[in-house]
Amino acid sequence: QVPLKPGRSLMDWIRLTKSGKDLTGLKGRLVEVTEDELAKHNKKEDCWICIRGFVYNVTPYMEYHPGGEDELMKAAGTDGTDLFDQVHRWVNYESMLKECLVGRMAVKPIAAPKGEEIKAAVVFLQQIPEDETILCMKTFISNILLHFFCMYFFFTVFLFYSYDWFQTDSLITIVIYTKQKDLNAELVIVDCQDKRLRGEIIIDDHSYLVECETFYLLVNITEKVGKVEIILKKKHNIHWKMLGQPLENHNTFIKRMDRGLFYRKCKLVSKTEVTHDTKLFCLMLPKSTHLHVPAGQHVYLKQIIAGTEVVKPYTPVLPFLPLDFKEPSCHDGAHIYLMIKIYSCGPFTQALEHLQVGDYISVSNPEGNFKKSQVHTSEDLFLLAAGTGFTPMVKLLDFALTEVSCLRTVKLIFFNKTEDDILWRNQLEQLALKDKRFEVKFILSQPTKYWVGKQGKISSSLLSEFVKRSRKDSKVLICICGPTPFTEQGVQ
Repeated sequence: QVPLKPGRSLMDWIRLTKSGKDLTGLKGRLVEVTEDELAKHNKKEDCWICIRGFVYNVTPYMEYHPGGEDELMKAAGTDGTDLFDQVHRWVNYESMLKECLVGRMAVKPIAAPKGEEIKAAVVFLQQIPEDETILCMKTFISNILLHFFCMYFFFTVFLFYSYDWFQTDSLITIVIYTKQKDLNAELVIVDCQDKRLRGEIIIDDHSYLVECETFYLLVNITEKVGKVEIILKKKHNIHWKMLGQPLENHNTFIKRMDRGLFYRKCKLVSKTEVTHDTKLFCLMLPKSTHLHVPAGQHVYLKQIIAGTEVVKPYTPVLPFLPLDFKEPSCHDGAHIYLMIKIYSCGPFTQALEHLQVGDYISVSNPEGNFKKSQVHTSEDLFLLAAGTGFTPMVKLLDFALTEVSCLRTVKLIFFNKTEDDILWRNQLEQLALKDKRFEVKFILSQPTKYWVGKQGKISSSLLSEFVKRSRKDSKVLICICGPTPFTEQGVQ
């Protein structure tokens, strides 16, 4: 994010879109836009962008974009769908930019076959005698080719990803086969709500989905070698002729990026103060949902603010920092905990602040590119965090100290403005006393005169003091999270 001018906040943009002002420059007309026409609008004072076949005039949005004008200009006059998906596909651009809609992209005409190609095909067919034997042979060959095409498609796409189901008088069992020997609970997401069953298995950057309309009462997950069982309890003891009505994406194996985000409504069950401006929100998942957010991944919260759908990413944390890492932490899997800083001028966090216990908020499936294998191959792990950039470090600490035996040192270098801003300071200090591999350093940029620890901002000289190998050739992993300037400077 970049600093915005006064009067350019999210709420200011929402007010502008509702003012009735013409934000497209077309006086309410929708037009069909060709590639050549789109390419002409590639300047800051005249910027059109195409997202998923729809063209928007983002010129008036330039000064309101949290990522800055330069980010928008990367897609000026072009199809920005891929760039949008890479950076923030979770944003509901249809809602945010609906008053900026110029129209649709013109459909490209499909090139007709060349005359010579048609002529050659006709000549070839004319040379074949049209007797009954040849016609039968042609039909047979066509069927063989179709059969091989279908078999090729089946083996390349569904060989390792398929499902089956069987039933008793009271239960339905759905079995999903993946052949993934390292399958675990974090790779399985199941939702049963609104008479719909949705079971998704994550395989690297792809996912396999079973999704249909059905009836249910209870869902359990049993993980085996390469197999997931979803058990549904029948509402009535009757024989089912089919699992349910297949939905659009049922029995598909595609890239997760192309699947879109799935949300479920979670109930707020508690809101606890962590510091003067940060709170720990506990959200309860629906009863028939199986969801574990892996370390290093985040979810999106979705709220309607002033009639506009707004989405923000947050990293789930643990309810507390375990002090005994003899075995993997076992949490109930029924709750998601989010540590969120409340900003006085932030419409989204203010809306969160006003949520009452018992209210609902939409929570997405997990997203993120962090791989646990990066930690498994490291000997020294350094975590650089600033403010709420500490949140992804919580589960990472839990995982590293519990499951990674090759780690010699785990060091958290935690940057804050004041002592009052330090999140879970007591828990971190207790952990450092409990586990000899773990060390924490607090660094303040605006300390009081009573602060005896380190002070300053992230710099090469300061990091060189703390980021040191445990031995000469040890393998090092450094993870960093915080405000964009902090992260960029830290990476440099």
